[in-house]
Amino acid sequence: MIPGETLIFLDEIQRCGNARTAIKFLAEDLRFDIISSGSLMGLTYGEDGDEDTEVPQSVPVGYETQMTLYSLDFEEFLWAYGYDEKAVSILRSYYESGETIPESIHENTNRSSASLWLSAECRDDISKHAKGREKQPVRMCYDAVPKQLAKELKKFQYSTVEKKQTRRKFGSSVQWLKDSEIVNACYNIHEPYLPLMANANEDQFKLYINDTGLLCCMYGFDTKLAVLNNTIKGNARGGIYENVISECLTKRGYTLYYFKPDSKHEIAFLIEKNGGIVPIEVKAGNNPTASLTSFIRDFSPSLAYKLIGGRNGQADIRITLPHYMVMFL
Repeated sequence: MIPGETLIFLDEIQRCGNARTAIKFLAEDLRFDIISSGSLMGLTYGEDGDEDTEVPQSVPVGYETQMTLYSLDFEEFLWAYGYDEKAVSILRSYYESGETIPESIHENTNRSSASLWLSAECRDDISKHAKGREKQPVRMCYDAVPKQLAKELKKFQYSTVEKKQTRRKFGSSVQWLKDSEIVNACYNIHEPYLPLMANANEDQFKLYINDTGLLCCMYGFDTKLAVLNNTIKGNARGGIYENVISECLTKRGYTLYYFKPDSKHEIAFLIEKNGGIVPIEVKAGNNPTASLTSFIRDFSPSLAYKLIGGRNGQADIRITLPHYMVMFL
């Protein structure tokens, strides 16, 4: 243990309450850097059904900085895939300048992004951390998310979990999934004005799987192959692309909201950026976007993004980008 050079890493810290309490004293000691990690730390101790989880005598308030560690974002994946910082900087230069990305670079990066979406992780966190009676309804709600995303109306409906059921039966299970951050929630907005959280309707929301690779695995091998070959069609196609963008925006630190003022119009995502509200439309291809046109006309945002499978371009405040460039927003 060399002062100033040794790092103390406490893994699965939720299993030892005294270790969590001790962080305060280790931090005050100043000789060593301290990092701790744990599973589903977004859950309170009363919500976690893991028998090995211990409640700390006191939480080290003011002595720990909490961070959520996500799966790789696309930029990190490019590094792991063999792209160096120079290659990523070249992509960023096209984003910043608005110059059209050469077709060869676009095709290469598009193929790489498809590979990222098809990665997989384990799915045993629910059975391990959900409490006894809660295990089955939580898993049912989780398994219902891919079904809901494959529909034209992607707002989460409890009847998708079980026919004729409501929030009364499954509301706490959905909340468990949100708290654990196994899913990313996206709330409908009454009015697209700052602050968005004040205009959110908590009863109207979409749920996205926090890892799109996991979502594709839940759909099965043939769907994964169709995504890789860019031959997937129907409502599930739009759901997968929305899930990709929701995952990327979450990793960029944005809270997710959407805007559906009526049955004919919907903006997939709204974010707070540069002191204003920015709409983001998501399309698998480069189809016309009546909803985005309507939003620009009615609310005059300073800029608007359209994310597509093709290359970049700009018309007035409307900026068109390939999906993978969401890593720069």
